[in-house]
Amino acid sequence: MQIVAFRAFLEIALCVVALSQVSSESGFGNDRPNIIVIMADDLGYGDLSCYGATSIQTPNIDRLAASGIRFTSGYCSASTCTPTRYSFLTGKYAFRTPGTGVAPPNGPAIIEPNTVTIASLLKNAGYQTKVIGKWHLGLGQKKNVSNQTSKEPASIFGPNWNGELKPGPLEIGFHSCYLLPTTNDRVPQVYVADHRVENLDASDPLWVGDKKPSADHPTGETERDSLKMDWSHGHNQTIHNGISRIGFYTGGHAARFLDEDLADRWVEKSKEFIHSNRDRPFFLFFASHDIHVPRVVHPRFAGKSKMGPRGDCILQLDWCVGELINHVETMGLTRNTLFVFVSDNGPVMDDGYKDNALEQLGDHSAAAHLKGGKYSVYEGGTRTPFITSWPSVISPAISDEMVTTVDLARSCASLAGERVPDDACPDSLDLSAALLGKPGAKGRSHVLQQNNNGNQFGLRVRDESGDWKLVEAPNGLMYNVNVGETLRSTKVPNFQLFDLASDPGETTNVASQHVETTERLKEKLASIKSK
Repeated sequence: MQIVAFRAFLEIALCVVALSQVSSESGFGNDRPNIIVIMADDLGYGDLSCYGATSIQTPNIDRLAASGIRFTSGYCSASTCTPTRYSFLTGKYAFRTPGTGVAPPNGPAIIEPNTVTIASLLKNAGYQTKVIGKWHLGLGQKKNVSNQTSKEPASIFGPNWNGELKPGPLEIGFHSCYLLPTTNDRVPQVYVADHRVENLDASDPLWVGDKKPSADHPTGETERDSLKMDWSHGHNQTIHNGISRIGFYTGGHAARFLDEDLADRWVEKSKEFIHSNRDRPFFLFFASHDIHVPRVVHPRFAGKSKMGPRGDCILQLDWCVGELINHVETMGLTRNTLFVFVSDNGPVMDDGYKDNALEQLGDHSAAAHLKGGKYSVYEGGTRTPFITSWPSVISPAISDEMVTTVDLARSCASLAGERVPDDACPDSLDLSAALLGKPGAKGRSHVLQQNNNGNQFGLRVRDESGDWKLVEAPNGLMYNVNVGETLRSTKVPNFQLFDLASDPGETTNVASQHVETTERLKEKLASIKSK
């Protein structure tokens, strides 16, 4: 009888072990959350009703904020899209890597294959990983020192539009991807599914270049009267869907999408991914194109905001967020899913198209009380909406702790129980406790902000001496200082110091009154840049 009892006990014990392994592999029954990072594009600190907007309502994003933490000092790492995305994925400031400014249509992969990224860390931890939406980090092989003298044809470098598009997301930790390869004001208007252009007809090859393929190639300059959305500066080359873009392309007609369908397609693909991975942990990077130019929404959102296409795009973005929240709930995953909502940089009005963004702005303040916007290292360029929601873990709160997108790599790895190699993600901090609102958890003591090419910097430091912001503009010019005006450069001192405790709008340069603080922050900035 004792032997029989022991065998029964052993069988039960083995079943418990097996079930615990299944539970661990599925991501349920433990504290490892599914992770969905939603990155808006060009969304300002003041563009959401949960951040004080009154001219427009964003109920779905507000739901995330109401169920989680709304950060009032949440930052992206750069004031344009490509460097912020680079830093978010790699945990490394983009200025440390040459060539991380806004990527051109034919740009090669900026992140080297096998680089440790947030995706590869979570993949190693057993997560299924996918990026859906705007990529804008290049695709294809990059010329480097070792192949500068290569006799290979130039066409093998950068994207091979009619073949395998690699390296790309799948070479840096994503199991799969469904992309807009660049950004939608740049060509080409096609979807990339994993390593290939979707629906490409071999008899109609896709060609992408930076020069006109023929003298009679239609452009926004030669066919301006035919455009359904006129351009204001640049953005006047190849025409697709009645809108002229940056760059030239021909062919690939069966693969081309309509701007109006982008948001719906990405939501559809996201739901498929969530559904297929509902029984195991997953990481989804949902990279929205809203509210970047050209601002063209699905017809059901057109005109609904009463603020023109820019406002309509905010409504479309909010709908996307609602669809993801609802689908997670339908799948029964709400208690086990962490949402992180951020933007890649601050707001801009006229960014190349005549879409009445300025004319129909009304009383709306896209950057709220902050100075500057996209392209600027003032607060409005990099301080953006930043929300975390995990209903079973996070208690609703508003936090002024400083957190940044560059920290998501180490923070998410920590939540997944994955160790980050010592030489990886050098600028990322594990702020998981602050992101979850743990009692007493602190955010950063300093935040570094860069402009597009990393030749201008902002450094916010919060310590016992106060809450200070140093702005460095070596060329003495700052772009998009006043986000509610036409884009232009403004002459500024090479160094400025602002007391954010009393002057959050950066209205008064106090460098001459606080020389010691200015010098101390200059030394700290130089030290960070030299690492």
